[in-house]
Amino acid sequence: MTEVVRKRPEFRNINALKDLPSYRLPAAGIVSILHRISGFLMFLLMPLFIWMFDNSITSEISFAKLSAAFGIGIGFVPGWFFKLLALALIWAYLHHFIAGVRHIYMDAFHAVTKEFGKSSAVATLVLSLGLTAVLAAKLFGLY
Repeated sequence: MTEVVRKRPEFRNINALKDLPSYRLPAAGIVSILHRISGFLMFLLMPLFIWMFDNSITSEISFAKLSAAFGIGIGFVPGWFFKLLALALIWAYLHHFIAGVRHIYMDAFHAVTKEFGKSSAVATLVLSLGLTAVLAAKLFGLY
């Protein structure tokens, strides 16, 4: 009688430059990574914008200076750069909020299925990017 010998799984280190670019991350994984990036971005940029808000309400002169920063810039930094920083914070907040609501919904209603994970991740991406595009158009004066 011959025994069938099963080959044991082989574990190896991956080559990050060769293996990772070919890996297709699902939509839920992309949303998860972006959720962490948006939280980190808010952590970095929020103190700057709190300081700017505080200075803008101090006096009319400080408000005019900060308004000019978004219009013509400060020193060698152009105004569009400040608008891009504000847009980054807008995206970070919107994405983090919508992804957080998605997680709360999944926790509250035990909606942890593969189909719901994919559809809610796509909805999160579409909503956060769509709302960011609308606010970017307003920020850059398109309407």
